[in-house]
Amino acid sequence: MQRSRRGRRQASADRMARYRRGHAAEWLAAAALVAKGYRVLARRTRTPVGEIDLIAVRGRRIAFIEVKRRSTRADAETSIGRNQTARISRAVDHWLARNAAYREHEIGLDAVLVLPWRWPVHIENALAR
Repeated sequence: MQRSRRGRRQASADRMARYRRGHAAEWLAAAALVAKGYRVLARRTRTPVGEIDLIAVRGRRIAFIEVKRRSTRADAETSIGRNQTARISRAVDHWLARNAAYREHEIGLDAVLVLPWRWPVHIENALAR
């Protein structure tokens, strides 16, 4: 079944809107981390095994952060599944293998939940490794 031009345009517009909301959520998450004393090293880091939304460091702790934008905290918390956690963990291992300076840091797999009209919620070690 072939989509009409209007249908393709609508799908494309929806995809672009989600992409923009994702970028905005990551920007808000980065701002919240900076306010907590973190220095953001990278955003949207792509590795052959997956993407890491944010990488931030504070002192001797390096945090690999998954950003979730949802309408409720419960929805955001449940949206991070086992498969996604495993993929992020593999991406972290890949990144650390290529960035030896951070191997001795305390490693955190964190989440930042971005909710409407609220300051982002940073949860340390939210992703079980």
